[in-house]
Amino acid sequence: MSIKKNIISLAALFYIVSANAQIDSLPNLTSDTSSIEKSTPAPAPDKKDARNGKIYYFNPWVDIPVIAAGCAWSAFAFPKIYSKDPSTEAEISSLDKNDIPSFDRWAAGKSNKTADNTSDYFMYGSVFLPFTLLADNDIRHDAGRVGLLYLEAMSITGLLYSGSVYFVDRYRPETYNTTIPVGNQLSGNNKDSFIGGHPATVATTTFFTAKIYADYHPESNFKYVLYGVAVAATGTTVYLRHIAGKHFPSDLLLGTTVGTLSGILVPHFHKNKPVKDRSLGIIPFSNGTIHGIGMTYKMK
Repeated sequence: MSIKKNIISLAALFYIVSANAQIDSLPNLTSDTSSIEKSTPAPAPDKKDARNGKIYYFNPWVDIPVIAAGCAWSAFAFPKIYSKDPSTEAEISSLDKNDIPSFDRWAAGKSNKTADNTSDYFMYGSVFLPFTLLADNDIRHDAGRVGLLYLEAMSITGLLYSGSVYFVDRYRPETYNTTIPVGNQLSGNNKDSFIGGHPATVATTTFFTAKIYADYHPESNFKYVLYGVAVAATGTTVYLRHIAGKHFPSDLLLGTTVGTLSGILVPHFHKNKPVKDRSLGIIPFSNGTIHGIGMTYKMK
């Protein structure tokens, strides 16, 4: 009998309720009114971050070289891509839209100066959008960290954009417009079609803004408004650059993809893992014969 009692006691001692289970009460194993029942909840962790109380972490040994490389390359490449050697009249005259892949060919020849100018407003204006996040108290307290992430996102976009334009000469769609005097088409800037820099920039800034706000306020419906603004602003910029004859559809698609991924993934990969609300309960019990401890572990 004593062995049997010991086995029962050990079984009761290690009685554990699995995660996500919630126990309102354990079976009443005692007829003795003096039995003990206590619950010791674990302290609730900071909802933002288990390590340092921040939404994001920043690893200077990794992030600073990434930022430095992106900024250094952009500083080198941007003057180069905007001062490419001009084309000759013979080169412009020899352009044939039939040499363009079929999925891009239909855009050849488009040109609209008003759309070109309007797209500039979208690009330059969007650069300042993330600074509106400073109006939020929680984000303002982490302004330095968020600012570095923004710089990293922009440096990555700048690196990919300037690198593609630097190494690839692709004539803009408007260069195929035969109604424009050939002399007006000779600028080296007309070889900067690949990839779309305007949509890349707008996508980076707007999606970055939406992602940051969503991470700080996941319960807020306003994040959907910001994502809607990001989609609308990027889509409008894509349309304007298309009808302006500045980029082919594939250029715009790649530019949008680069900007969107940079704006979203840079904060995503720096986000600290969320800590769920846990509650640990310990309930000793005894009925004079069987002694043990019941435990509850609840995750919200």
